Amino acid sequence: MGKRAFVGALALAAVVLAGGQAGALGAAEPAVATSVAAQFGARETIRQISLSPNGKQIAIVAPLGEHGSQLMVLDAVSAKLSTVLTSAGDPTRLSYCQWSTDVRLVCSFSMIRKDGGDRIGFDRLVTLKADGSDLKILTARPDMEARGLLQDGGTIIDWVGDAEGGSALMTRTFLRNDRTGSLTGSSDEGLGVERVNTTTLKRQVVERPRPAAVGYISDGHGTVRIMAVRPRTNDGYMGARVNYLYRKPNGRDWEQLSATTSDGGTIEGFVPYAVDRDANVAYGFDNKDGRTALFKVALDGTLKRDLVMARPDVDVDGLIQIGRQHRVVGASWATEKRETAFFDPALAELRLSIGRALPGTPLVTVVDASADENALLLFAGSDVDPGRYYLLDRKTRHMEEVLPTRPQLAGMKLSTVKPVTFPAADGTPIPGYLTLPAGSDGKGLPAIVMPHGGPGARDEWGFDWLSQFFAARGFAVLQPNFRGSTGYGSAWFQQNGFRSWKTAVGDVDDAGRWLVKQGIAAPSKLAIVGWSYGGYAALQSAVMDPGLFKAVIAVAPVTDLETLRAEAQGFTSFRLVDAFIGRGPHVREGSPARNVDRIKVPVLLFHGDMDQNVGIGESRLMADRLRDAGGKVELVEFKGLDHQLDDSAARTKMLDRSDNFLKTALALP
Repeated sequence: MGKRAFVGALALAAVVLAGGQAGALGAAEPAVATSVAAQFGARETIRQISLSPNGKQIAIVAPLGEHGSQLMVLDAVSAKLSTVLTSAGDPTRLSYCQWSTDVRLVCSFSMIRKDGGDRIGFDRLVTLKADGSDLKILTARPDMEARGLLQDGGTIIDWVGDAEGGSALMTRTFLRNDRTGSLTGSSDEGLGVERVNTTTLKRQVVERPRPAAVGYISDGHGTVRIMAVRPRTNDGYMGARVNYLYRKPNGRDWEQLSATTSDGGTIEGFVPYAVDRDANVAYGFDNKDGRTALFKVALDGTLKRDLVMARPDVDVDGLIQIGRQHRVVGASWATEKRETAFFDPALAELRLSIGRALPGTPLVTVVDASADENALLLFAGSDVDPGRYYLLDRKTRHMEEVLPTRPQLAGMKLSTVKPVTFPAADGTPIPGYLTLPAGSDGKGLPAIVMPHGGPGARDEWGFDWLSQFFAARGFAVLQPNFRGSTGYGSAWFQQNGFRSWKTAVGDVDDAGRWLVKQGIAAPSKLAIVGWSYGGYAALQSAVMDPGLFKAVIAVAPVTDLETLRAEAQGFTSFRLVDAFIGRGPHVREGSPARNVDRIKVPVLLFHGDMDQNVGIGESRLMADRLRDAGGKVELVEFKGLDHQLDDSAARTKMLDRSDNFLKTALALP
């Protein structure tokens, strides 16, 4: 479903930086983790990373304490690492930072606030110098008498450098002010765009707000070319239709580009993602033969449409952009592994060269680039390598490691991930990923089926901290891309994993049966673990086939579809959520909290009490009803945490408790 500096370089080196290879920037020995759960439960050392326009400085948002964050700036020339900004994470969190100029950054802070029974999210943008000084609020301050809450602090959609110190195009939510007869009164409301100087805070409206506007796309050179409009229903909720309007070069009139509708999560119609100014086209995704494909549409008035990339087996679902202008350079898709096709021949050749320089790390992505695209910030990893960041100079072909993402796991032998398929009950081959404990023969093991969240999502090949933890504890782990997953076309997605829960959960159960039939799992040692929708599928699997799995672990799960619907009642997205869930007998039949009498195995639940995506009340309801029915259940609540449980101590506790729970439930030594 869907809805951060250390006090000094020595402390940073001890906690963050990994034991280095020659040439690594600021390399040092990692701290020793106290347990396997702590090693895997620790948050990634790089939460977000970006490169300055001149390619000489790197901004890093890193963990601070258990759930705080910090902004650090690394000088790529001197290797000096400086702490710039900190956030305790309780409740305000530092989300990301991007370079406005070579000496200035824009950062986003977020928080969740309780409002009655609801959890409401807020975010704000700030701007500051790279040394941490001259911090200012970039988000426009709402008038004290404005109507409504300003939740959205704005989004940078274009960097527009100028002599004054760096400007940007930034979305702004305008709130209506009805003070009649006052110079400060205004009827403007909705989403608009401003040009904001990130040094002086001088701002100018470039797109007047429109109540139904929900997004804008620029051409990367300071001009807004596309606007997304989602009309409201008569009762004030967001509608299922989105109209995309465009402007011709140098024009001011909006013209129709495309329209999309959604039903149960399936989107029909062309969705633009980027504009190429020089080619005067919009790149976006639409359906082709039942699968998502990449198209480009001319913005000259002809709306000439060309297919750019399509696959007969999977969705083409990724658009590759680099640089300050977000230049479109390629597309990607996931078969057994994520694959990329570059349209830029130089980048295609560079990708091959990097592959030769970093053997064993097939997952390589361009994270950021300098203004001239000579310096590239890269990420490289694999199933047995959590990944590390590199800085590449394209002119000299020199590449240095910046930082690893999980130094706590240095020296630990991780488990390989193998793409597999297994048959569903109706014979349909279901793709998935099998992780076996390192050194195991893969026979007679305790095993876990781990359905992914979403349900509008899919698992991909690569490092996964949760499955790797369980493999390190001796479990075989199978992650099925059941029908209801994205990435395989509309027929595979069906009506989504709630409306078509019998098919989705049936595939999940068939994953467990396959593990037993293959001799990988002993029948008495089979469990299921899931997060979010995966937690829902784990609980519902115990309803659909009681006793197949001998233990259930569900993290932040949906447990009752009517409760999920009710959680959205006070939000503008209610009609969309309502349609996604649907109406009919599947709502009661597909709600584990309404069928607890069928669950015969022990259940362990984890949930954060500030979860916006799935309210903690769903886990409390599940636990209460299981207890009333005489079931075995334990609920672990995490105070102040959201859907992701983004806290090292909480994740360590969750892993430890899960490990002990499974040992007891499965009678493991």
